[in-house]
Amino acid sequence: MSFQPTDPSSTFKTLDVRVDGGVLRVQLARPEVRNAFNATLIGELTRVFSVDALRPEIRIITLRGKGEVFCAGGDLAWMRGGIKLPPAENLADTVALTEMFRVMNECPKPVIAAIQGAAIGGGVGMIAVCDHVIATEDTQLSLSEVRLGIVPACIGPFVIAKIGASHARSLFITAERFRAPKAREVGLVHQLVKDAAELERELDRVVGNMPQCGPEALKHAKALVLELSWPERRAARKDPYHYVAKMLADLRVSPEGQEGTTAFLEKRKPNWAGK
Repeated sequence: MSFQPTDPSSTFKTLDVRVDGGVLRVQLARPEVRNAFNATLIGELTRVFSVDALRPEIRIITLRGKGEVFCAGGDLAWMRGGIKLPPAENLADTVALTEMFRVMNECPKPVIAAIQGAAIGGGVGMIAVCDHVIATEDTQLSLSEVRLGIVPACIGPFVIAKIGASHARSLFITAERFRAPKAREVGLVHQLVKDAAELERELDRVVGNMPQCGPEALKHAKALVLELSWPERRAARKDPYHYVAKMLADLRVSPEGQEGTTAFLEKRKPNWAGK
């Protein structure tokens, strides 16, 4: 079914967004510029992942790019305008970009990306904030910012959290173009497929399996990783062992935990999984 925005008068200019049986399907819809992002796309992605994705009927989110390329990074016109901005507006522009990646990263619903063609610069950043990434083998990626005399700063925290400092240092300074098999090797991509047809089938398979999982358990599983892996969150917790113990204790006695465990013991499907 088509997606009804929170504000009925609003429409998306840079995204195709629809709801399909509890799945929020988000597609970058600027194929004429290889789905490069500009201020409008940044604002619309921030809104989708901070507002619309939080609707209770939404259980899973998919992220795609329309056309032959997932995302080519920054739009040339947007970049050209950025170098002419006064200091305060320049900072506001980069803060908005960073906030988009933060909101996508911290969205409590599982985000599954299916990528093809290329992911360059900020396109790699989008991959880094997704929970599960499927890519065609011929997809090309690059963190090419230093070739422009800049650095992958806004996406840096998310890329480093995904691939670690060692791989980030290499890819940030070499700006080399690499293919999806290497992206899987360093941790940006989780699954490889041969072509676009297989990409569709595998996305459907992964998304189709996820409703078997408890909706609240999925949220807590994602939160668990973020809390234990992000340095500032980890540092804020004086006793991470108590945190994990309490999470499991609370979920055991929750309605979802009780239903899931009982269903397993009774060899039946839990009530959230359908028939």
